Amino acid sequence: MDTNSANVILTPIDMWGMHLANRLAVAPMTRISATAEGYPSQRMARYYEGFARGGFGLLISEGIYPDKAFSQGYLNQPGLGDDEQANAWRPVTAGVHAHGGRIFAQLMHAGALSQGNPHRDHAIGPSAIQPKGHQLAFYRGQGRYPVPEAMTRDHIDEAIEGFVQAAVRATTHAGFDGVEIHGANGYLLDQFLTESSNQRTDEWGGTVAKRVALLAETIRRVRRAVDPRFPVGVRISQGKVNDFHAKWPGGEDDAAIIFRALADAGADFFHVTEFEAWGPAFDGVNSSLVALANRYASSVPVIANGGLHDLERAAQLLESGVAMVAIGRGALANPDMPSLIATGRGLRLFDNSILGPIADIKDSELATSRSHTPEK
Repeated sequence: MDTNSANVILTPIDMWGMHLANRLAVAPMTRISATAEGYPSQRMARYYEGFARGGFGLLISEGIYPDKAFSQGYLNQPGLGDDEQANAWRPVTAGVHAHGGRIFAQLMHAGALSQGNPHRDHAIGPSAIQPKGHQLAFYRGQGRYPVPEAMTRDHIDEAIEGFVQAAVRATTHAGFDGVEIHGANGYLLDQFLTESSNQRTDEWGGTVAKRVALLAETIRRVRRAVDPRFPVGVRISQGKVNDFHAKWPGGEDDAAIIFRALADAGADFFHVTEFEAWGPAFDGVNSSLVALANRYASSVPVIANGGLHDLERAAQLLESGVAMVAIGRGALANPDMPSLIATGRGLRLFDNSILGPIADIKDSELATSRSHTPEK
């Protein structure tokens, strides 16, 4: 890549009252490597520490389930459902901080897409509608998703409170630097946003303004519960793990309503993810979803995700006004990506075997993060 692009990517940035070493973030990636009880493992601590050692300014954790009720989506997924789980994150966050990195906890309620939850024997969702597609085999799923139970008002209150309490634990017990509320990729809060999965006739269903209300209320409640200096952001997408090509039916009009509602709720950042972050959001529209977020909520910083291991594309988005770019598979192949860019070395190609047959953390990844990355 050219020198200007490298400089753009590696420029430090101050946001949310903290200094970040560069504008590269590690995207959240589910790796099902926790204990059966939801405690982060030593393997996970080494995995996250490797990205911080490699120079990434910000790490966003894999999806963490916030309560011990209906939120867990996968077996061996980590949790923040009680103080013991939260305390178990301390070695992870301490390892990141030891190398000058920052780490946010992504809080995720799987809702109807739950395919491995020892705390409950069935899933819940906005409506009793069978999700599209099949469970994810590389997360130990089999067959179609079952029909969820439609959530009651008590279920909804319990889910919101789960996010709130997990966010509090993230700052008071676990040592995280911020939280990201998972409102994307087909999980619970996105299920409420999506018309095909939300057929409710109460205040949580109907128009797009009503369907986004649960996500907005969750942000609002979490924002009130934690210190004003503790960042509370939201991940948002159109595509889903069970419906890659989903689009908001109202196009740009929907985008305007959604981004304004989330900004009004107090979101400190939008983490916008698309298959290709720079691509048009809708047919007949030139603007990307990232650009629409900036257009309709210009005061909220945007982290862009999707295909940005193409670093020239990443630099272009940063120059267009995006605050940071989040890297997924490119980071798995290159946990030392910032160090490689700084020294002008080429990036390694992603090896699909990392995510198969089960998408847990592999020994080869830990070896790469140790052997190719200089200590700071």
